[in-house]
This record gives sequence, C-alpha cells and structure tokens, in this order.
Amino acid sequence: MEIQNIHKIAIFRALQLGDILCSIPAIKALKMKYSQADIFLVGLAGMEDLVKRFSRYFAGLIPFPGYPGLQEQCYDVKAIADFISRMQEQSFDLVLQMQGNGNYVNQFVELWGGKYYGGFYTPYDYKPPGRLFIPYPNSGHEIERHLSLMNHLGVPDGSVSLEFPISDEDITDFNNLNFPLEKNKYICVHPGSTAFWRQWPTENFARMADFCMDNGLQVVITGTREELEITERVASQMKHDPLMAAGKTNLGSMAVLLRNSFALISNCTGISHMAAALNVPGIIISMDGEPLRWGPLDKELLYTCDWVAEPDYEKAESALLTLIRKRFVDC
Repeated sequence: MEIQNIHKIAIFRALQLGDILCSIPAIKALKMKYSQADIFLVGLAGMEDLVKRFSRYFAGLIPFPGYPGLQEQCYDVKAIADFISRMQEQSFDLVLQMQGNGNYVNQFVELWGGKYYGGFYTPYDYKPPGRLFIPYPNSGHEIERHLSLMNHLGVPDGSVSLEFPISDEDITDFNNLNFPLEKNKYICVHPGSTAFWRQWPTENFARMADFCMDNGLQVVITGTREELEITERVASQMKHDPLMAAGKTNLGSMAVLLRNSFALISNCTGISHMAAALNVPGIIISMDGEPLRWGPLDKELLYTCDWVAEPDYEKAESALLTLIRKRFVDC
C-alpha cells in the first residue's frame, strides 16, 4: 500500500520501555522508507530519554495525556481536549496507531487531523476509513506484528533485531558508580516489573542468585528507585551478600552494567528486551503466558522460562545451569 508525500509522521505508542524497544525495528524500517520525514512518538512523558537515544529515527516526543480505557496513566478530560487541538495544529501527513488492537483508541486517533491514518483494528470495533489499517494479529512476536503493518504500508521488510544505543555519557555515568565488578564475571538479577502479576516470587530470585554465587559469579541486584522494596526483599532472602545497584543507575548506566555482565535473570519486562538488544544471555521468566509474543527471538542467546500457574523454580534453575555450562564448558 504506497502512500506519497509523507513529511511528518506521528506514531501512537504510549507504553513502557520494552514495548517501545519491540517497535523499533518497524520504526527503523519506516524511517528508511521515508528518510526525509520527521517521525514523532506520541508516548508517555517518561520516554523522553529513550526517544533522544533513538534520535536517528525520532524527531521528538509528544507527551500523551492519557485516555479512558488505557491503564498506563491517569487522564484529565480537559488535557485530552487540549491535546487534540495541538495535534490538529501539527498537520501530520501520516498517523499510525501502534498502541494495540485499537478497540479503545482508533476513534480518538482519527481526531488528530492527519492526512492519512493507519494501524490495527479488530473486526468488531471501529476502523477509520481508508485502506491503511490491518486486522490486529493475535499471534506471532510483538516485533513481527509491527513489521507486518509496515509491510502493508509498502515499507520493505526490516530486520527483527533489537537495538539499544549506548553513548560515551552512559559509559561515564557507569564508571562514576565505581562498582567493584569484573566484566563478564557477574550476573544481573532484576526482580521488578511494572505489572505485579509478572513478578516471580522473591524467594525464587534469591535462590537463583545464591546458585550463581555458589558457582563463582558475583550477583548484582538491579532495579529502579520504585523497585527498592522488592530488590531489598530479594537480598534479605539470600545467604550471600549481593552488590545492590537498584536505585543507583539511570537508563544509560544500567545498559552499560547489563552489557558488561555474564547474563541476566529477570521477569519478562523492559530489561529483558534491553538484554536482547545488547546480546546479553539470560533467563527470562514469563508469568503472563505470552512468551512467544514477548520472549527473545534469538533462542540460542536467551532462555525463556514460561508458565502461568505455579512458578516452577526447578525449570528456571535447569535453564540457568545449561547457560552456565554453555558459557564456561562448551566455549
């Protein structure tokens, strides 16, 4: 589906770190197709740093004020009305709804006043006019779902590889932390997740961390300031003393810490997609039952443990033991 004279594009994806990273391959392909166009992410205000990090693809971030039915943030009705007016003043050539299946937001996005609209829809919900929308895929990886939309728009197939640029400033920020760590001799344990139902029990993370230290690896417990409680709980349940990095890193220094590590143990959350982008192996625990959608595509690099009911510690420990043997014995 070829469209012409595209100079200004808005992409609606007001979601968290991992969701944005999984859409980057599609956005990269779109930028290659419309190299002279300015692409703006309409997203959460907290994504400002990430958008700047991907300045090769994004011209900037337009903070999203929230909307009824979307759980990522609260909303204010007046702010929504002001936002629509500002979007109409922007005169976008192309607006892409990449938030999800569109059941809540397709009518809302149509009010932004774009020349063309595209994105996803479901057969039983509203679809804006035109031929640039496709039925929302209910199968396949998140990366591939968005690439399928690009293909419908006439954008050539792009790579499915994730990426996460690291700057000199990130390296400086990491060095300034003065962590007593040796490259490739430590493992990052990240027990937090923005969605509580994705959180593996802290006692399981503690047992895995002790298992690593019993096998000669230093353990670094990572997380945001908001995750200090859960990271401290993991540390208190360990028999060994880990290095606590939670609350001390920013996004860039966390990426350097992760890149220099032996591996990652985490829930299926944004940090797991950073690991995939940085080619860091690890054990990713999927508690939401969608490992085929969110798990790493490179199965040789990362091991994905998935379950929905009882958290299976032995399954994760077996995957970790396989990883340790693969790195230390086979290599």
